[in-house]
Amino acid sequence: MKPLVVACGALASELRAVLSANGLTERVEVRYLPANLHNRPERIVPALETLLAVEGALQPDTGELERPVVVGYADCGTAGALDAFLADHPGATRLDGAHCYEMFAGSELFAELHHDEPGTFYLTDFLAKHFDALVWSGLGLDRHPELRDTYFGNYQRVVFISQVDEPTTAAAARAAAEQLGLAFEHRHVGLDPFAATIATAVSVTVRSGA
Repeated sequence: MKPLVVACGALASELRAVLSANGLTERVEVRYLPANLHNRPERIVPALETLLAVEGALQPDTGELERPVVVGYADCGTAGALDAFLADHPGATRLDGAHCYEMFAGSELFAELHHDEPGTFYLTDFLAKHFDALVWSGLGLDRHPELRDTYFGNYQRVVFISQVDEPTTAAAARAAAEQLGLAFEHRHVGLDPFAATIATAVSVTVRSGA
């Protein structure tokens, strides 16, 4: 069987682009988990395990992997639970980094941004486009706007890390910052840092499964 890539739905557009550009589209199977797991990271590992079982990638009697798996997540707020799951399942690996913001920005730029202002809320193209559904409504701020200070009281700014230079998405990100009452900064990073991470992880997995 082909190696399996299980990725966050928030990475779908960028992942398709990178796989296509590197000639990997036909060499792997890709499945996605819901993007709203961003808000409930404790559910990522259970959702991953369920999907692997449904896809027949886990042996039902031993729990061992039937084929190589790339997990299209960083730690993403699982507090090490994802790494613990992967350690118990040789043949599975995840992407480098603490979360997708670091994958998109690259570790050097992300470290710089974090050093300059730890109280930063990050947006990607996907999160900017779906801010109302995933953040404003997803966190219940549409019903309880008073929770804004509970969730965002320690934040000082929004940094929009864009993959595609698209004015409408940048405008959505700026509007999100205004909605949160935070300063706004835009850093266009393109796809190169993310592409390097994906291409390395998937290419190594494809070779190991050949």
